[in-house]
Amino acid sequence: MSLVLETNALAGEAEVRRFRRVTLMWMGTMILLFPLLISLGYFMRMYQAKMFPTTNPGWFYAVLTLHGVGMVGNWFIGAMAAVSYVLARYVRPSIRVSWFAFFGTLVGLGLLIASTLGGLFGAGWYFLYPLPIHSGGAWPVWATGCFFASLAVLVVVWMIWSLDVIRAIVKRYGFGGSLAWHYLIGKKDPEVPPLVTITMVSLIPGVACFIDAAVLLVFYALQWQIKGFVDNALLMKNLTFFFGHLVANITLYLGVGFVYELLPSFTQGRTWKMNRIVALAWNAVLVMMFMAYFHHLYMDFAQPLMVQQMAQMMSYFSSIPAAVVSIFGGLVLVYRARMRWTLGSLLMFLGLMGWAVGGVGAVIDSTVAMNFRFHNTLWVNAHFHTYYLMGVVLMLLG
Repeated sequence: MSLVLETNALAGEAEVRRFRRVTLMWMGTMILLFPLLISLGYFMRMYQAKMFPTTNPGWFYAVLTLHGVGMVGNWFIGAMAAVSYVLARYVRPSIRVSWFAFFGTLVGLGLLIASTLGGLFGAGWYFLYPLPIHSGGAWPVWATGCFFASLAVLVVVWMIWSLDVIRAIVKRYGFGGSLAWHYLIGKKDPEVPPLVTITMVSLIPGVACFIDAAVLLVFYALQWQIKGFVDNALLMKNLTFFFGHLVANITLYLGVGFVYELLPSFTQGRTWKMNRIVALAWNAVLVMMFMAYFHHLYMDFAQPLMVQQMAQMMSYFSSIPAAVVSIFGGLVLVYRARMRWTLGSLLMFLGLMGWAVGGVGAVIDSTVAMNFRFHNTLWVNAHFHTYYLMGVVLMLLG
């Protein structure tokens, strides 16, 4: 952590200690939850192997829900905590907001555990409409309410946390400056670290997806509580996957952001600075991230054909900035460098390369012809686990 404190923007040593303390609490929670959530994955595999023949089938889907939502949330909080701490080199995120998000997350986690392990809520991490409110008796009504309350708490506290980090960045660099727009026209003053731009590119869609989730929960509540009110199924599915896809994506990009910042520290002299190409690539990612989620809805023939075509194109194009700028840039950074290979630097580098492997699977899955065959198969789970476990997880552990 001393790497971060060399040019810290925090007010003094006391503030640095407080920020370190909350960051250690976040990362300790992440490390604690990781093996527990892994054990849920093993439970599902053992259940499929019929090692628990007398177990209520509802347990499988309840555990599936907790494992999926828990894992995505766990790595999101880890990535946010890590980025917030490393950003303290340049800006001053609020320590109070971070503590607020920490305790709010614990409340949301408690409600999630109560709804799944207590009430056997088993709509899956994707909780597609209308299953949560039409369980057919598989779980009680209170479990549905508890699950929605969990999501509501998490969405609110994470949105406030994200807005605070954006506030801290914009206060110093301005909105256009934080996105490195001046680099696009050849200007380099003020200098903007890639971490700042990547964080903004991640959190702007992050705030959008949290607002989307709030709208989704309101629609669920209206149908749940108002007799005769029926939601539009296609709209609900779009809202669900916009939220889910972006949360997973921004978690990975936040991880990439602090690799940009920290990996050069191990090269003994090399830097990974902002330039026009990096600025252009990440601003392109910002635009494409909003549209790539449509590749989750290829099977929904009611969607306009243009939307489906755009989904495949945006999914393809978004891989270009990642592969050409970030992954290739990481290779160039370490090539023939006097690297100080520690466990941290090795894990961050392997995470960057693991992102490449998982990214190839994602691009294949976003191809209409391939998705037609792979949809609802373990291929989807495999590519997701690959780019999370071999990508963002290794980066965060590093």
